[in-house]
Order: sequence, then structure tokens, then C-alpha cells
Amino acid sequence: MRASLRSRMIEVCDSKIAYKGDNVGLSFYAFFANKNSDPELLMEAATWWIKTHQLDHFEKAVKIKKMVEDM
Repeated sequence: MRASLRSRMIEVCDSKIAYKGDNVGLSFYAFFANKNSDPELLMEAATWWIKTHQLDHFEKAVKIKKMVEDM
């Protein structure tokens, strides 16, 4: 996964956790302002989320943040 996507994922997770608490869930779409602005990056996130880790559509932000930080 490219560094810019990792940074964006951590940033979004931090923001969601700060706003809604540790129990907040999100999908990989949360990392994109416009889902069609960068199809390659969207597919990279989707592949990591769905194919590589077989995550549910919604996962806890704290879980995703830890997974990305541990990469």
C-alpha cells in the first residue's frame, strides 16, 4: 500500500475516533472525498480491505488504524 494512502487512512481514523469515540465504524469509502476522483487508489484500498484482509463492510476505526500502523 502506498504511503499516501496509509497516511490518509490513519488521519481519517483519528478524526472519526476523536469525533465519535472508540466505537465508531467506517468503510474503505471513508478515505475518499469523491469516490471516483482516483479510481486506482480506491481499488488499492478496496483490495487491501476486501481481498487481502477479508474485512466486513464496516469495521471499527481503532482496528483499521492499528492494522495500518502495524504494516
